[in-house]
Amino acid sequence: MGRRPVFLAILAAALVLVPAAPAASASSSKFDLDSADIPALQARMASGRLTAVDLTSTYLERIRRIDGKVNAVLAVNPAAPGQARESDARRRAHRLRGPLDGIPVLVKDNVDTRDQQTTAGSRALRSFPAKDATLITRLRSAGAVILGKANLSEWANFRAAKPTSGWSGVGGQTNNPYVLDRNPCGSSAGSAAGVAASLAQVAIGSETDGSIVCPAGMTATVGHKPSLGLVSRTGVVPISAEQDTAGPIARNVVDVALTLSVLQGRDPSDPATLTYPRTQPSDYAKLLRPGALSGARIGLWRLPVLGPATDAIMTSARNALVKAGATVVEVTLPYQDRLLELEFPALLTEFHRDIDAYLATRPHGPRNLAELIAYNRADPLERTCFAGQELFEQALAAPPPSDPGYRAMRAELTDLSRRSLDETLAAHGLAAIASPTNPPAWKTDCAVGDNDVIPSSTPAAVAGYPDVTVPAGFAGPLPVGLSFMGPRWSDARVLAFAADFSRVAPARVPPRFLATLPS
Repeated sequence: MGRRPVFLAILAAALVLVPAAPAASASSSKFDLDSADIPALQARMASGRLTAVDLTSTYLERIRRIDGKVNAVLAVNPAAPGQARESDARRRAHRLRGPLDGIPVLVKDNVDTRDQQTTAGSRALRSFPAKDATLITRLRSAGAVILGKANLSEWANFRAAKPTSGWSGVGGQTNNPYVLDRNPCGSSAGSAAGVAASLAQVAIGSETDGSIVCPAGMTATVGHKPSLGLVSRTGVVPISAEQDTAGPIARNVVDVALTLSVLQGRDPSDPATLTYPRTQPSDYAKLLRPGALSGARIGLWRLPVLGPATDAIMTSARNALVKAGATVVEVTLPYQDRLLELEFPALLTEFHRDIDAYLATRPHGPRNLAELIAYNRADPLERTCFAGQELFEQALAAPPPSDPGYRAMRAELTDLSRRSLDETLAAHGLAAIASPTNPPAWKTDCAVGDNDVIPSSTPAAVAGYPDVTVPAGFAGPLPVGLSFMGPRWSDARVLAFAADFSRVAPARVPPRFLATLPS
């Protein structure tokens, strides 16, 4: 594993049960950091009971005390306290920039930040990018405090044939804060685990297929994979321009909605955003009205392949939806076998194209995929968990984007994924489709890799449609999420459904940092 900063060293004493840290205090007044949302924090700051410096210091102290068990934070940002002081100065001058002003945000370490290294978890990329990603520019303009960089699955889980989610050569293994020997899932592992452990108020993740929603589901957090083109990908280490997007993860829906409001918008450097409708709302939080589910027709895609514990939670979720006034129709989405057959070979071609283009923007480090492969062969520390780089090698040999076979494959993928959702929505008159986000977390084991056949994220991921997950329940101490998917650009509606579900069936409880489960 990669060496870690001293302030993030592993805490001593391996206890079977480690209690969560006590509620944070600031300005001599205590409050529950885990449950506080951004509006509540802003109200405290407006009343003088809290400052941005206090809040940032509280999170930094919690990282120092707690993250040795979770291993979610690659590096804190030395500039964070100064950014918090600037926010407090704006407040005193009555020049606040909005609801994210002074709010600490953790950023997945595949998002370029000019003042910190951006590594994608790879020792080959330990260098500073030339400039901020567009989404970082927007966060800074909104006054957010960039707290630090989150660990991730190296190269967003697109390196080895059998990877272990949450492991990177730079940061080692991120653990699930609910049960530490269980996996956090997906490449945004550190973002979700960090938020779940109350190491930041909000985190930024990214997804090609499942890497926001699965880790959020596994850690009882809220994750939103936006419609493709809603949030700029400029300055985000890519897998595929046809599917990649970035989005927020938080402990509640309102914080996700407020953050998405800041992240969204057109970017001339990202062609996908040029189709962004000017009718999109500017403030998603204002649309989180109680009763959003009342009268709505919701499809429930159960996916019993995820096991009886997950299916039982889906039955409870169905009852909660009905309690909220929704009509629930059980559905099965078509074309799924064909989507799974086509997606991977298409991503190989797209990864080679897009990673070469991204590496050309970096002032230092490998210039292309071939140089990345050579680096990994020469660095034994890059092979301490998953040893292979089969996906890199297959991508290097994949047909180019001009290949007719590839182009037909991507066209079929896009068509079938959109038809899968659109036809199901239309056939049953549905406003959205709900599905289990994840099964209970599996044990982390580098020798065998992930146990992650989770098909629920694929239709929305390939189609470029929105997908938001909220906590739905627990299998023992392990969280299971419920996802809401809808047509492209229906982000506001699926967020409103997710918020209303959370209101009717609040499921989240803070993690207890169990070391393991009884045999």
